[in-house]
Amino acid sequence: MKFRCEREALAEALTTAGRAATGRSGALPVLSGLRLELTGDRLTVTGTDLDLTIQLTTEVGGERDGGVVVNAKLAADIVRALGTGKVDFVVEGDEVSISNGRSQFSVRPLSFDDYPKLAAPTTSSVTLPSAEFGDALRQVTRAASNDEARQILTGVLMAAEAEGLRMVATDSYRLAVRDLTGQQVLSADEKVIVPGRALTELQRLVGAGPEVTMRLGDRDATFEVGTTRLTTRLIEGEFPNYRQLIPASHPNVLTVDREPLLEAVRRVKILARDSTPVRLHMSADMLRLQAITQDVGNATEELDAQYSGSELTVAFNPDYLMAGIEACSGEQVTLSTVDALKPAVVRGAGNDEYLYLLMPVRVP
Repeated sequence: MKFRCEREALAEALTTAGRAATGRSGALPVLSGLRLELTGDRLTVTGTDLDLTIQLTTEVGGERDGGVVVNAKLAADIVRALGTGKVDFVVEGDEVSISNGRSQFSVRPLSFDDYPKLAAPTTSSVTLPSAEFGDALRQVTRAASNDEARQILTGVLMAAEAEGLRMVATDSYRLAVRDLTGQQVLSADEKVIVPGRALTELQRLVGAGPEVTMRLGDRDATFEVGTTRLTTRLIEGEFPNYRQLIPASHPNVLTVDREPLLEAVRRVKILARDSTPVRLHMSADMLRLQAITQDVGNATEELDAQYSGSELTVAFNPDYLMAGIEACSGEQVTLSTVDALKPAVVRGAGNDEYLYLLMPVRVP
């Protein structure tokens, strides 16, 4: 196997596919590697941990077809460290040579025969516009849990709705719901749970093409963007009944400029130490943010705002609050509340396609 490729293109290919390679102890050693296969001038790079697979093709100057498995992190680190220009990649027997200018590295390959054989994706597919789908991923995946002990909450629910596709994620402290109107991706009443980790990786890829092609199998989902294919196992189980968490009505509604609110929360958060919440004191035409940490100090900031309802003080985890505000589109956001202990809803003003529900924190 022998080819030549621009350093930047090769580094990008190795890094992208390498995000799916596993570094977990106890896993098959070969899963820490990337499989490189050269046919003509097309190099296919594959990384997998058996749950998530990323495969892409890139154009190179091919000289001798072949295949090899190399340690993912090691290969990417070597190529990134090389100087600008073309990289020569040569496999001879039990040695992989990676060189550029006066720099030359020689590494041992992993077993090519032990690398898993990957099944071909299902043939039926649907396409989604990259910009809209990428925006939905950005808004929803932030609410998925990272706690593997509650695996169902690490996923994002994709469900068919009458108007199109709905995406939902929750970690039990917050909930994100995004509707993609007019996107008939699933059949009526169909729903799947896609791992949040896979969709987070997909976020990195959606800008590579105008469309995302989605293929659903019985136990897996495949997304194709440009020359990159991401495949992930679906999560089995029943997603929580999120609808019952959303209050039917909100007597108190705050409307405030989005960017000034974000900046204010960031500043006040400096004094929110050791899980201290940020308090929002809401009254007519004014919002006051406050963080109080015993033996450290306190911070207060006031913002102009529109408010309808009873005067109210409600407290939130500042990081979760900021995540919801950042996810909203538009120049203003609304914060709708029932009381200081029931879930609050953050939306972009005038935008009903996205909802971010946040549990308040009890304060004295």
